[in-house]
Amino acid sequence: RSVYDDQPNAHQRFMEKLDACIRNHDREIEKMCNFHHQGFVDAITELLKVRADAEKLKVQVTDTNRRLQDAGKEVIAQTEEIIRCRVQQRNITTVVEKLQLCLPVLEMYGKLKEQMSVKRYYSALKTMELLENQYLPRVSQYRFCQIMIENLPKLREEIKEISMSDLKDFLESIRKHSDRIGETAMKQAQQQKTFSTTLQKQNNVSYGRNMHLGRSRVLESKNEMTLKRTFEEDDEHEEEVLTAQDLVDFSPVYRCLHIYSVLGDGEIFENYYRKQRRKQARLVLQPQSSMHETVEGYRRYFSQIVGFFVVEDHILHVTQGLVTRTYTDELWNMALSKIIAVLRTHSSYCSDPDLVLELKNLIVVFADTLQGYGFPVNRLFDLLFEIRDQYNETLLKKWSGLFRDIFEVDNYSPIPVANEEEYKIVISKFPFQDPELDKQSFPKKLPMSQSVPQIYIQVKEFIYASLKFSESLHRSSTEIDDMLRKSTNLLLTRTLSSCLQNLIKKPHIGLTELVQIIINTTHLELACKYLEDFISNITNISQVTVHTARLYGLSTFKDARHAAEGEIYTKLNQKIDEFIQIADYDWTMSESDGRASGYLMDLINFLRSTFQVFTHLPGKVAQTACMSACQHLSTSLMQILLDSELKQISMGAIQQFNLDVIQCELFASSEPVPGFQGDTLQLAFIDLRQVRHSLLVF
Repeated sequence: RSVYDDQPNAHQRFMEKLDACIRNHDREIEKMCNFHHQGFVDAITELLKVRADAEKLKVQVTDTNRRLQDAGKEVIAQTEEIIRCRVQQRNITTVVEKLQLCLPVLEMYGKLKEQMSVKRYYSALKTMELLENQYLPRVSQYRFCQIMIENLPKLREEIKEISMSDLKDFLESIRKHSDRIGETAMKQAQQQKTFSTTLQKQNNVSYGRNMHLGRSRVLESKNEMTLKRTFEEDDEHEEEVLTAQDLVDFSPVYRCLHIYSVLGDGEIFENYYRKQRRKQARLVLQPQSSMHETVEGYRRYFSQIVGFFVVEDHILHVTQGLVTRTYTDELWNMALSKIIAVLRTHSSYCSDPDLVLELKNLIVVFADTLQGYGFPVNRLFDLLFEIRDQYNETLLKKWSGLFRDIFEVDNYSPIPVANEEEYKIVISKFPFQDPELDKQSFPKKLPMSQSVPQIYIQVKEFIYASLKFSESLHRSSTEIDDMLRKSTNLLLTRTLSSCLQNLIKKPHIGLTELVQIIINTTHLELACKYLEDFISNITNISQVTVHTARLYGLSTFKDARHAAEGEIYTKLNQKIDEFIQIADYDWTMSESDGRASGYLMDLINFLRSTFQVFTHLPGKVAQTACMSACQHLSTSLMQILLDSELKQISMGAIQQFNLDVIQCELFASSEPVPGFQGDTLQLAFIDLRQVRHSLLVF
């Protein structure tokens, strides 16, 4: 440190000490060498002695080594062969182990290819999953494994494309077969309903007996035919109960759903399926333009819709989440609105009541079928009430034609009956009762004409036709009774009344026909109570019920009679005017002919014969007609006498006119229509008598 600290003379002193230390070490080394030198010399001497022996040993060792090498060459060769075999054995063992590890992978991949070839795509996806999760990770270091790993996504896409193609084929298939599916479902629902109705009737004997009086006449033959047809079909297909699954292979949609679910694209598949089905629903709900022309058009339309929703209901119950109840309800509500709009439009074109009735039956079967699958159909039954009004309108138009045809062919004369059998035939058709007529012997005549029983029968047929529409509407007997009475009232007050009014106004209807029309309407009015009983028997609703409507036949036939009476008065006056027009008075004649004018005698004879026909009319009507005719005759003669063109009258003309007036008074006093009091009818000519008297005095 002193050297580094640069003390004075420190370096010199250090060097001196260092030299002293070196000299001490040299002396120690020298001492040691001196001590060992003899030993070294001895060793060298020993080595020199051994040198010769070492050379001999070297020669011997070399020779031994040569001979050993020559002897070991075969051993080495055998050893190398053993080593090579052991390496091969080890390699074989390694290969076997690796193959045992790879074989399951290859077997699974082969299984995958086989599943793809036989279109077992869902199983193929499961195999892919096993390959990826269990097998391929064990052999991921091999190149073929990488190729497999690269191919698996492609296979998945291929499976998706194939399954989607199968789904599209499935959607096309159900679109084509939806009408057949729906037709089968509707047929089964109708058969089930018919069978249930039959059982209900068998279990309710009293109800059946009450209904037998009316309704069974309409329904019995129809039900028998329906049951016969149903049972024949059941016998023919006893063991075959077709369902949607029998008609359509649903495996593509199941397979596609499972595939997309496994691939994690279940939501994509659900959205695609629902979108496509909505499109198909719009196509199914689109009717043909000529659908309203035939019942087959409506049947095909309903069958397609039923088939569509039967498939959706099947998908709803056999799959989880593909369609939901909310989705089907939403789709049904959309479809129901469209269906109602379509039916309202197309049914308005139907003018045939039979077609409207067929449409109603189809709607009922359609509603019952879908109701059986859990869809609400109340709006359809509400629509049926709208169609019922239209059905009634078509019935009214049809019956209007029937009434016109009956009136056209009627002879407007009393019905002749030659014997008891003919009388019973008429009575079986029309409820006629007349004790006085029953006492008369055959042959005899009933007061009404042939049109009366025919009209009565047609009114009953109309009630039957109205009843047909009321069936299967799930309405109470009271409501059906009310519907029948309202529709019958419309028939009486509008259709029949209009036909009667038009008939009365026709120019070819004469006085005799008008008289017969009045008689006919009187008997039809009396028959209204039997029509009410008829409706009550059909519906099993007593007439004493508070809410039971009454038939308005009284006002209908009363109005028709009033119109006929007015027409009688008018035609009588017209006929009188025709006779007056042929009157040809010679106002300058010197003396009268001594008898009444020929035209007046013809007129009086006509009036006598006409009033004889009035014997079957109510007395007031006949009296009013007679009074009206006499007054009109008096007025017409007065107008002839007071004609402004008449300038002068001779005494002979006055006497001739006086004879005509006297003849009129004689006719009035002869009481052509019974029931007048005193000289009431003669008062019609009182003004004419005064004028005649004045002329004679003048």
